[in-house]
Amino acid sequence: MTRIALIHALAHSIEPINQAFARDWPEAVRMNLLDDSLSADLARSGGELDSAMHERFAHLGQYAVDTGVQGILFTCSAFGPCIERVARTHFAIPVLKPNEAMIEEAVQGQGRLGLIATFGPTLQSMPPEFPESVELELALVDGAMDALNAGDTDRHDALIAAKAKALADRGCTRIALAQFSMARARAACEEASGLSVLTTVDSAVRGLRHKLNAG
Repeated sequence: MTRIALIHALAHSIEPINQAFARDWPEAVRMNLLDDSLSADLARSGGELDSAMHERFAHLGQYAVDTGVQGILFTCSAFGPCIERVARTHFAIPVLKPNEAMIEEAVQGQGRLGLIATFGPTLQSMPPEFPESVELELALVDGAMDALNAGDTDRHDALIAAKAKALADRGCTRIALAQFSMARARAACEEASGLSVLTTVDSAVRGLRHKLNAG
């Protein structure tokens, strides 16, 4: 039995990653940990990952390991350095950043990659994780997170899809959705842009399963 900890900073991340596991790796036993104050606190701090935030992630990682998991997947993309520290501490098991596997897949593609986010700090923390060989065009979708928080999923998806089309019109040859909460908009983005769309959700399941050499 493979037991995976999924650690969330946004409640909206829980459903898409669990759906992806149910579809692509149903035999994995999932454990969901949510601290929905993490993203709010990060936004209030202006995106600074201070020592207190690192300590919070250390506690979350240790709790997951103490339950006997074989792997940990963090699902919020704005906390890369905190997650990297957890990975160094618990080096005996795979500890993945949410965008890690998607970036590995993006390297295999060609042309300019449009990276879309709905949470501003993600566009500060995530781009440095890409190798220089990947040409990025960054795009923040104003209002999409507010729409999702209000339960207006159609508006959320439509705003992201419109941004994907704009990126395609500006010459991007592929699109990546930077956050787990955005995965639901993939089909709308593909239809609007005519481009292939990577999601951190689907890539993460593939990547973690590969690392654990599961089925």
